[in-house]
This record gives sequence, C-alpha cells and structure tokens, in this order.
Amino acid sequence: MSVQDVIKGQVTGNRVVLYMKGTPEFPQCGFSANAVGILRACGVDAPFTVNVLEEPEIRQGIKEYANWPTIPQLYVNGEFIGGSDIMTEMYRNGELKKLLEKTAA
Repeated sequence: MSVQDVIKGQVTGNRVVLYMKGTPEFPQCGFSANAVGILRACGVDAPFTVNVLEEPEIRQGIKEYANWPTIPQLYVNGEFIGGSDIMTEMYRNGELKKLLEKTAA
C-alpha cells in the first residue's frame, strides 16, 4: 500500500483528521497547538490525528496529497479544509464551527 493510499484511507475513514506536529496533548509547534485549540473550541475533542514527526513518509506525502506545503492540515469528511491560518480565519467568522456541526449530523 502506498503512502498516498494510507493518507486517503485516513482522511476518508475519519470524520475529522488533523495532520500535525506532535500530539493534541503535546503539540510540537505553535501552529499545531493553535489548530488543536480551534478544534476544541468548536467542540471536537478527539479528532483523528497523525503526528507527522513520527511518520516522515506521511509528512512528505500529505504535502503532495493536498498540494499544500505546510503542516498542520485539517480534513473534514475527506475534504481538505486548510492549515492553521485558514482554520483561524474560518473559526473567527464562524464558518468552521458551522461546517463541523453540519458534518456531525
């Protein structure tokens, strides 16, 4: 199974997926900490997370999968949402909470 197949399985097999540096309990960069905080503020306490620092193939593969150069990366119902900056903007204007509530139904 290729790295791209693994990533596809992760993003399509879980409702909310966050590729991040570290873990939700111990984020290893400020952007990942921000992403976890935003998800918690939106009521998502246990997203499926992948620590890219422990999986170098995924770290590179996810950048290619989404054609997005940075981490963290958020996926909701298989759809790429964005990184920390996009999550922050969507959180501030209420879009992210609406999206997460809508997809929870």
